Amino acid sequence: MRVTRGRDGCRGPRYARRVRSPDGGGLTAEERARREQVRLAAADLIEAGASDREVARRFRVTRMSANRWRRALASGGRQALASKGPGGARCKLDAGQLRLVESVLEAGPAASGWSDQCWTLARIAEVVRRRFGVESTLAGLDLLLHRIGWSVQVPSRRATERHEAKIAAWKDEQWPVIKRGRRTWAPGSASMTKPARA
Repeated sequence: MRVTRGRDGCRGPRYARRVRSPDGGGLTAEERARREQVRLAAADLIEAGASDREVARRFRVTRMSANRWRRALASGGRQALASKGPGGARCKLDAGQLRLVESVLEAGPAASGWSDQCWTLARIAEVVRRRFGVESTLAGLDLLLHRIGWSVQVPSRRATERHEAKIAAWKDEQWPVIKRGRRTWAPGSASMTKPARA
């Protein structure tokens, strides 16, 4: 992950609230059950002798998915097409701890001892380690933050040395002088070695 420095002088990606859905985009139990029913209905069609193309067209999936279902059915039977539950590793924090993490994040970094208003993964990992004694990888913490509705805020591409008042003064004083001296039309030449006469 590339480290950047934003206008506020904060290094690294910053986190903004509620950009993604609260469940982090994962499947609910109902959606997993619905997909399992589709796979089992496809198994009926496969057992009846349908080709991968027919299964894909019938269930509006890719032929690669239909073929994967066919191979799973052949090697492990219908049980191989059953839902395996939510994916990923089990979260080390319980629901109450996650709510506490959210409240700490919403309070801001200053409330946790940092002088600037910038949450980074390293800082959030430090808060989780101090409060709950749980060590997390930065990648795992990033996934957890997405799951509870936080996402990376892209830093603005502005120099930290930028001085707005000086820029405004230059635009008011210098730019009109530069702009006024420009000719709107001049004879040109297509040759790079023989410029046109003015």
